[in-house]
Amino acid sequence: MRRPNILILYTDQQRWDALGTNGNDDIITPNLDQLASRGVNFTHHFVQNPVCMPSRISMLSGRYPSSLGITHMGVPVPEDIVTLPHILKQYGYRSANIGKLHFLPHANRDHRLPHPVYGFDHLEIADEPGVYEDAYRAWARRKAPEKMDGISAGIPPATRVWQRALGLEDEVVHRGDPDGRHDFDGAIPFPADDGLTHSAFVGEQTIDFIEQSGEEPFLCIAGFYSPHAPWMTPQKYLDLYDADQLSIPEFPDHINAGRPPEPEAPFSDAQLRRARQGYYAMISEVDHFVGRILDSLEACGKRNNTIVVFTSDHGEWLGDHLRYGKGYPADDAVSRVPLIISAPDGCRDQAHHGVVEAVDIVPALLELAGIQIPTFMQGESLAGLVEGRDARQKSVALTEGDGWKSLRTDRYQYLVHADGRESLWDIDADPGAYTDVAACGDYADELADCRKTLLQRLLEIERPLPRAWAY
Repeated sequence: MRRPNILILYTDQQRWDALGTNGNDDIITPNLDQLASRGVNFTHHFVQNPVCMPSRISMLSGRYPSSLGITHMGVPVPEDIVTLPHILKQYGYRSANIGKLHFLPHANRDHRLPHPVYGFDHLEIADEPGVYEDAYRAWARRKAPEKMDGISAGIPPATRVWQRALGLEDEVVHRGDPDGRHDFDGAIPFPADDGLTHSAFVGEQTIDFIEQSGEEPFLCIAGFYSPHAPWMTPQKYLDLYDADQLSIPEFPDHINAGRPPEPEAPFSDAQLRRARQGYYAMISEVDHFVGRILDSLEACGKRNNTIVVFTSDHGEWLGDHLRYGKGYPADDAVSRVPLIISAPDGCRDQAHHGVVEAVDIVPALLELAGIQIPTFMQGESLAGLVEGRDARQKSVALTEGDGWKSLRTDRYQYLVHADGRESLWDIDADPGAYTDVAACGDYADELADCRKTLLQRLLEIERPLPRAWAY
């Protein structure tokens, strides 16, 4: 059989409702909306950890973070963890990751040194925009050496600490505070040429990889940094949005009471709208390059034999709960992200509203490529849903961190800590998860059901090592 190519368009920090096709009337994402019309849009897709590193290795290995021993940031991914490119290599695939991978901590290392390959044949790693001497900087320097002082999103605080400890000085000027950037300042125009952004780098190099691929099948992961803060993107994308006209959340009274009225204050209406302007503009820039990448597939005659996946590693509070960023307690704003799968023999213009998980993606890709799914993988293949062969309905999604686990059913989010503390939110009655009802007697049965379901789920996903013989 001729195995399909696999293209994964992977953004960073994109919440599930930051797509036009998912009901957001403010955002402009025509190419991603069109991709959804050519595939299946999974509207209740949940990641297994609400921060970058654990989520990314969990998705690409088809295993839960706890089984990998990686439930928080800063843990280098062991090179012997089997991921999608390792498996595909045995079937003649050539694999590439372009842009963000984030399998290693990036603040305390020299990015000029070779990166572990993790099963990939081609790596152009750039985990942050313009911060390090990495593949993105090399690409930008080749295109416009005189513009290097305009490409950095700003030094992360941990990077500045490491540089000072080792007495290092970077020749590139970085935006913002010399002690480390502030990520949530609102919309920021990209100061260099529009074609020099990190998204442009990912888009152009992905197209180059596709155009240079031969007859052998390929796996390509296009690792966009956007819409991760700081929300910096070319002015033409910011101009797509009038901040004053953007919708903002309706907060319950007890949350509104904590919002200062001054326009410049954190979480004021004006500040929430400026944040959305920058966040949405970054997504529109990604959408532009998604369109160019898909056009290149068509031009190369490869579109009809390529599985295209669009997803993200976690979401963004974007002011919900008066927070920005991501993390614990993994409510929908940060654990529920887009997932679109368009396959050559798959359904078109379909939406699946049942619960699915990021660990289900790799098993689905293997099944769609006619490759057996390893027994150590803990996800359940989505291939039947993609091709319309079954109507499998997963009952729950598990998201886990260091010392806590969260269960998402079709109606509830249940959270339990290592010390026994529990929380329960009724998402039907309280979509923003602002009111914990775990102590409410009216929910005693539901709390007990979630507790039991979590225990059952943990037992279901256990993967003991196989026996070599009877004893």
